[in-house]
Amino acid sequence: MKRTILPVLCLVLGCLILSGCSAKGEAFTVKRYTPDTQVKEIHVDVRDREIEVSLSEDEQVHMQYSESSKEYYSISVSDENVLTIVSAENKAWTDYIGAKPEAKDRKILLQIPSSLLENLTLSTTNEDISIPALAVTGDISLSSNGGNIIFADLDVGEALTLNVKNGDITGTIVGSWDDFTIQSAVKKGECNLPDTKDGGEKTLSVSGNNGDVNLVFLGEDSHK
Repeated sequence: MKRTILPVLCLVLGCLILSGCSAKGEAFTVKRYTPDTQVKEIHVDVRDREIEVSLSEDEQVHMQYSESSKEYYSISVSDENVLTIVSAENKAWTDYIGAKPEAKDRKILLQIPSSLLENLTLSTTNEDISIPALAVTGDISLSSNGGNIIFADLDVGEALTLNVKNGDITGTIVGSWDDFTIQSAVKKGECNLPDTKDGGEKTLSVSGNNGDVNLVFLGEDSHK
């Protein structure tokens, strides 16, 4: 019996030590990035990061974020002026044991112009996405697995796509009810949209699992 207990105690002690080391965490450094060209599209695909969007005061895109030697981002601008931001990491399995980085180090602050973008795509996990009043000439796509999506007065030229799991979607949409063809599929939650509605020139697609959807159209004839 003693021979069996000893290895178990060693294993538990080892896990506690590793957890303690991980809880101290890597040192994060606050960084800022501004593209040297006028960006037409933004694509953000990150994990475990809150994305907070605000309006830029100089009609340029700005980004503030935190990086460590083990958690960082791949940031690039294509020849077509598409800004892409993707999570990257250099972790051993032991780095996943213990506490997460502090909340301030898990937030991306993204400043973008109010009406110069063609398309905006934001995707994250386990955190929220929040967006102020914003207009694009093409599409907006927002996705969060494990967080909420909150926005105000979104104005899209063609399509708005919203996907959430284990979170809520709340926001206001520029335009009327009749402007949109609607498709929605929500499981284990309440939704104030129909499953389908035809006739609109624009498209609104909503999917959710284990969360509520509450969207308001700002047009005078919004919901008849």
